[in-house]
Amino acid sequence: MNKKNKILLVEDDESLGYLLSEYLKIKGFEVSWAKNGKDALELIEIHPHHLIVLDVMLPDIDGFTLAKNLKNTYPEIPFIFLTARSMKIDVLKGFSLGAMDYLKKPIDEEELVTRIEVLISRLHPEGREEIKQQDIYNIGEYVFDSRNQKLQFNEEIFSLTVRENELLLYLAKNMNNLCKHKEILDLLWGKNDYFNRKSLNVFVSRLRKYLSKDPSVSIENLHKKGFILKANRN
Repeated sequence: MNKKNKILLVEDDESLGYLLSEYLKIKGFEVSWAKNGKDALELIEIHPHHLIVLDVMLPDIDGFTLAKNLKNTYPEIPFIFLTARSMKIDVLKGFSLGAMDYLKKPIDEEELVTRIEVLISRLHPEGREEIKQQDIYNIGEYVFDSRNQKLQFNEEIFSLTVRENELLLYLAKNMNNLCKHKEILDLLWGKNDYFNRKSLNVFVSRLRKYLSKDPSVSIENLHKKGFILKANRN
């Protein structure tokens, strides 16, 4: 793994934080370790990071609130949750906030590394021709700049999160054609399960909200099949 991949680990547990940070370093990552939300925000202002690994339970601010702040300020940086909470509603809440993935404690260090490597390789796909084919898409009256994660309608600009950008890019590439649920989940989420299907629906709802200003644009749901982004290409 390229050492240029910088990970921000936000974990207040001294033993677990030390273990994970050292293990990630051994695996070739550059790691910044923050033990609370305040330090995490300070570190990310000083140093750019490729990925944030975020504990849900923090001493000064809960991980969900911190994730909202990070998403609003740094929508281009993906994050995954570490959580001791196994309730379905907590996992879905994490996804609804834009999490790319989640891992339940106790953490398997090798599984964490594997998840991180898969996410980074997909988000920074060096040499993948299909990603480089086109950066700008016209979706009805919208202009979608996938490279910069921007969606523009007239003078209004929406900054997309990594996951929103990924999903809209896939739909835009296949505009006016059916994108099957399984294909989207396998490609973008890496797994087709209950939680990821719920997460997909959340992100489709978000994109619909962004695209609602042009009545000629819609994301249609074909029951048990998939989604179609319908729009004029202009």
